[in-house]
Amino acid sequence: MLTRGEIPAIVFDDALAQLGTLVHTRPAFDIRTGALTNLQRLASLLNLRVVALRTPDPLAPTTAERYAKGQHTIPVNAPFTPPGAPASPCDTILLINGRCVLPPVVNAESLDSESLASLPASTAITDDVGTILACRVDPRAAAAFLSGAPLRPAATIRAARSFTLDRPWSVRAHRDAALAVDLRLLIERLEDGGNFQGAITFGRSRLRIHPSAKVYPGAILDLEHGPIVIDQHAVVRPGAIVIGPVYIGAHTTINEHATIRAQTSIGPWCKVGGEVAGTIFQAFSNKGHDGYLGDSYLGEWVNLGAATNNSNLLNTYGEIIAKATPTSSNERTGQQFLGCVLGDHVKTAIGTRIMTGSIVGTGTMWAATEPVSGCVDAFQWRTDAGARAYRFEKFMEVARAMMSRRAVTPSEAYMELLKDLSSPRSDTEGHGGKK
Repeated sequence: MLTRGEIPAIVFDDALAQLGTLVHTRPAFDIRTGALTNLQRLASLLNLRVVALRTPDPLAPTTAERYAKGQHTIPVNAPFTPPGAPASPCDTILLINGRCVLPPVVNAESLDSESLASLPASTAITDDVGTILACRVDPRAAAAFLSGAPLRPAATIRAARSFTLDRPWSVRAHRDAALAVDLRLLIERLEDGGNFQGAITFGRSRLRIHPSAKVYPGAILDLEHGPIVIDQHAVVRPGAIVIGPVYIGAHTTINEHATIRAQTSIGPWCKVGGEVAGTIFQAFSNKGHDGYLGDSYLGEWVNLGAATNNSNLLNTYGEIIAKATPTSSNERTGQQFLGCVLGDHVKTAIGTRIMTGSIVGTGTMWAATEPVSGCVDAFQWRTDAGARAYRFEKFMEVARAMMSRRAVTPSEAYMELLKDLSSPRSDTEGHGGKK
């Protein structure tokens, strides 16, 4: 869902935050922070026509592949043709920071896009530490920005409130607000009419089921506290309980007797069972068996072994302390409820325990009986014998096997990105800061 609106815009990842494993394989604007990614949500809310994207250089090839769609291809870190006929070219282009989960608010009383639409040329909206959240520039300055030039606005306006991804746990912090906006957008736009004959529904919130989706008899859809959206070709099996607000993405299957609790968003092509609460699945990930997962984020191609459980609340009920990256310091998260953040291709063995606030880097295989805790480096092979590097050839053998089950073949660019991430180095914090 990437709308083609009226305001020409460039969405960029400034790589200025410690997002760790969240941005190992995708720019910040492609992170699913509710039912939608940041880019999808910003484009819809602000009526954007995205004319180009800017990412850290290591992510440019795979991002370009993702947005290569024929005549609607969006260039990445490359010049673009300004929208509008030659006789009436666009005067200005809106640049917006892809770490924004929701648009920055200048008027503290509303979340509408009027402030951005009327932003004067060469004027930027910044947060309280000076990070540029949005800026309006002429086409020449936009082209220079895509080539790596810094932004130098003539004037700045401080946002009354900003909603940005600054640490991995920011996904949890902004989850509820983002999901509420997304469900409203999807209810307005998604075709309705899916089969749910024999399912039990109650409550007054909205229910939207795509015509190609199926909810089996005996499933329970609880609409007392929020809406439920079930996207195309999704399946909710008999006995499953879905408690809104919830989004179930395209081609996703909710297994028999699963309990999907409020504030959960499950991206496309996932298989989910057991008990899940307040968790975001990016896409293509499996939690097919019993076990609890709460207040967490899972990247793509994650597989959780049967009876994998995580803690999302300290026994002291206190604020959770976590590390954004393996080499960073412990920080207060501002969260009382925080489960885990698992990067792409993370795998866990049966019976794995994941401690509160754990963050696991891309490609790590956890098969140890000790619980996952702290911030685990990428591409680790953890067993009771200790930790060692996950041999890349073996990793790709497993990755190809899992991806083939969804009829996906990894591209050369994607394999090169993963290979670079797996290479021994002192910095495994992702691509933040690299231009």
